[in-house]
Amino acid sequence: MTKLTFRLARTGADSGALVALYDSAARWMQESGIDQWKPGGKDEAHFRRRMAEGEVWFAEAGGEIAGAFELWWEDEPAWGPRPPEAGYVHRLMVDRGRAPAGTGRAMLAHVERRISEAGRRWARLDCVSSNPRLRTYYEAAGYTVVGEQPFKEDNSGGSPYAVTLLEKRLAAR
Repeated sequence: MTKLTFRLARTGADSGALVALYDSAARWMQESGIDQWKPGGKDEAHFRRRMAEGEVWFAEAGGEIAGAFELWWEDEPAWGPRPPEAGYVHRLMVDRGRAPAGTGRAMLAHVERRISEAGRRWARLDCVSSNPRLRTYYEAAGYTVVGEQPFKEDNSGGSPYAVTLLEKRLAAR
């Protein structure tokens, strides 16, 4: 596999690259019959907010962006109030034209190390319940299903679609 490097997203140019990556992933989902992300669903303001409130990481291969993900330090809409025991992975996305095989798993390993280095014992994420292939992918990476979050029509927070909640216990550092 081509060596991946990781860097934090920090600039306005980075937010534009994140929008492009998100839209590309959303188009791939639509073409694959996955009803989840929509092109235009996240704008630069979203990614700038995520950079300010948490961490957004790029995976690069050969100097080109191969993928990205968001790392949140709390996620009350999906997980409810929790002690500071976990990091929450969101928007794990790869550039299907540039990402070498194994990029998604390498990004998961990187975020898990980052969470563990922060002294937290759990990596948590959610995936749309109507995508069993994605759930199987996360389970194969060591995540365990711990609950479901139903679709909420009342705009009270949470996901605009039903999600499966998964977590993985991390080794102490």
